[in-house]
Amino acid sequence: MATVKQLLESKDNNVWSISPEATVFEGLQVMADKNIGALLVTKDDKLVGIFSERDYARKVILKGKASKDTAIGELMTTEVVYTTPDDSLDDCMALMTAKHIRHLPILKNNKLLGLLTLGDVVKQIISTQEFKIQEMEKYISGGM
Repeated sequence: MATVKQLLESKDNNVWSISPEATVFEGLQVMADKNIGALLVTKDDKLVGIFSERDYARKVILKGKASKDTAIGELMTTEVVYTTPDDSLDDCMALMTAKHIRHLPILKNNKLLGLLTLGDVVKQIISTQEFKIQEMEKYISGGM
């Protein structure tokens, strides 16, 4: 069973973050520039929240706030669900499904190591399943 650590070692591990004092507009600019759907919000090198496209849609537009005048800290999700490097990808998938989230920070001893997306997890699980199917086909056909 693949672990978060194994996936982290195989992917580009750029983690984009922003200060809670930054405006929502600044956060949206970073997300657009980097083609990402969420930013980790950090203060003094500690994870204090996450700000996603979903936060923007539900907490800015629908509440009539102005993105250029609103700090990310006002709207970020502060109860951040996270995983550790030792967790399995199956556990991550279950957690993301249960919590209805698409971005999962990776922490070890309160240190931010990276960020998994739902796409990362699905891609790795599919890859692992395809490998197992190929091995089973080889075995069945006597190719081993």
